[in-house]
Amino acid sequence: MNAGTGRIVLRKYGSEAAFSELSYVYPLKLLSPRLSSDNASAVYIVTYGGGLVGGDHVVLSVVVDKGASLVMLTQGSTKVFKSRPGNQLSSRSQGALVEETTQALEVSIASGGALFLLPDPVTCFRSAAYTQLQVFRLETTASLVLLDWVTSGRKSLGEEWAFSRYYSKNEVWISDRRLAKDIMLLEEQEQVPSLPPRTLADSLAPYSCYATLIMCGPLVESTMKFLSAEYRRLTVFKYATPPDLLWSYSAIGDGAGCVVRVAGTETESVRNWLGERLVPLEGAMGPDLYRRAFG
Repeated sequence: MNAGTGRIVLRKYGSEAAFSELSYVYPLKLLSPRLSSDNASAVYIVTYGGGLVGGDHVVLSVVVDKGASLVMLTQGSTKVFKSRPGNQLSSRSQGALVEETTQALEVSIASGGALFLLPDPVTCFRSAAYTQLQVFRLETTASLVLLDWVTSGRKSLGEEWAFSRYYSKNEVWISDRRLAKDIMLLEEQEQVPSLPPRTLADSLAPYSCYATLIMCGPLVESTMKFLSAEYRRLTVFKYATPPDLLWSYSAIGDGAGCVVRVAGTETESVRNWLGERLVPLEGAMGPDLYRRAFG
């Protein structure tokens, strides 16, 4: 295997699920705690040194067998350290070439299988350049919960939205039909001489955490119905000042799935909101794993 690659294969043997393959190469590490009380198997995605440095490339392949359920978590935010000058250009920082940090995830979920991808948010340090590419391929009755979120950085050190570039792309396919393609690109824009200077932090203020949640499949139908009903009850009116948290709900694929977007002034407020609204998932995941994801 090449550096930074990993593979997870979860198979169903009768009524039990087990990993037939769980392999990884530095700087990636995969940990699977034994949790006999929960309904799903779990894997923690870990990187040595507590984060990714400029030039790191992580590629992870995941296969979930028919009827198996997998929860993927992290042991804290995915920290992306400052990019180093180099020749592997993916981004520019103040005109200089930098080595970009990349993570790629390829997922295949068989009929009746489920994946709950619930990492902590990505936190980019000053001058970091980060690209994330994730593709999910589901058979007809498979289920998916995909959480993708990013923070403004280390606010206590004055690094609010101070990274060089953040790019995240998620694609979800059901059989041969693409259900969703979602892209987020955050980077400083060239200033227009005739307009007042406007930084990335100015554009994203006052929020310091943005989350995208994509769900589909029979195991999440009750969760989607709950969120849809709550969103319909919201009253739309003008705010004198921006609220601490905003969220939206959009059905996709003729109701086959949904996209939920959340923005909050604090990361913990977004985490708490998710933990309160996604409670119907606890039955599918198991209470222990649900607390680990949102506790």
